[in-house]
Amino acid sequence: MRMATPVQNEALARRPAEASFRSGQDRHASRPGIFGEARSSLVRHWPEYLMEGALLGLFMISACVVTTLLEYPGSPAHRALPSPLLRRALIGMAMGATAVALIYSPWGKRSGAHFNPAVTLTFYRLGKIETWDAIFYINAQFVGGAAGVFATLGVLGGFVRDPSVNYVVTVPGHAGATVAFLAELAISFGLMLTVLTVMNTDEAARFTGWIAGILVALYITVEGPFSGMSMNPARTFGSAFPANLWTAWWIYFTAPPIGMLLAAELYQRFSPRRVVCAKLHHQNNKRCIFRCGYQSTQNSAVGQGERS
Repeated sequence: MRMATPVQNEALARRPAEASFRSGQDRHASRPGIFGEARSSLVRHWPEYLMEGALLGLFMISACVVTTLLEYPGSPAHRALPSPLLRRALIGMAMGATAVALIYSPWGKRSGAHFNPAVTLTFYRLGKIETWDAIFYINAQFVGGAAGVFATLGVLGGFVRDPSVNYVVTVPGHAGATVAFLAELAISFGLMLTVLTVMNTDEAARFTGWIAGILVALYITVEGPFSGMSMNPARTFGSAFPANLWTAWWIYFTAPPIGMLLAAELYQRFSPRRVVCAKLHHQNNKRCIFRCGYQSTQNSAVGQGERS
């Protein structure tokens, strides 16, 4: 039997190490980098991103049109309704109805109808949204909000610029910035806690959009004088950018996400029901791009059926 030479022994000893190194390289190469993950998410989910931006854009168009109709001094509706409280209540009802219509629209059913970075960030914290989906959602929401106001300016022009409408900006009321911050914190907390409770209750889940719309209407009517009622950083940005008016902008970029994240923490700690999905309305046949508990339940049911 021929004995291996020292050189051959050294070559044989190197083979497992080289194979292990090549295997590690292959595994590393097979993992997409950060830009690869972003591109993959964009290619697969770009329709949902566009829908999110469009939904907030439509919400802002509605806000501009309704506020102009009821607050512009030359409007017949403004002259016919001298009570600021009544006009604010009507604006609230219109915007609540707009929110309901968008949530239950085909686009809202598919994207989940967040149209609010604070909502998206909260569901990301709850583990229901992938990182790049959350990033693209939030960017789309900011762009969509500003686009909606610019689109309305192209049609209504000076009416929206008039101080009585003022691009529907959100600024603190006479009570000051501290009260505005606390008010935004409170309404954001209330909305998210209510939404999480309703959407994860089987008997009530389909009514989540209606409950959210009712709260929007109520908040505009009651809380509006304190902060302008935003609850939404992208909604505030959408008005502030074309108006170039950034009064106390930090309130609207911090209080809503803080309030909603606090609500999520409270829900997770004390509610016996888990958060199933990030969609506000899931009782439909639209695809879901989230980490969805409904889909895992359906897959389990299908698997059990096949095994039986």
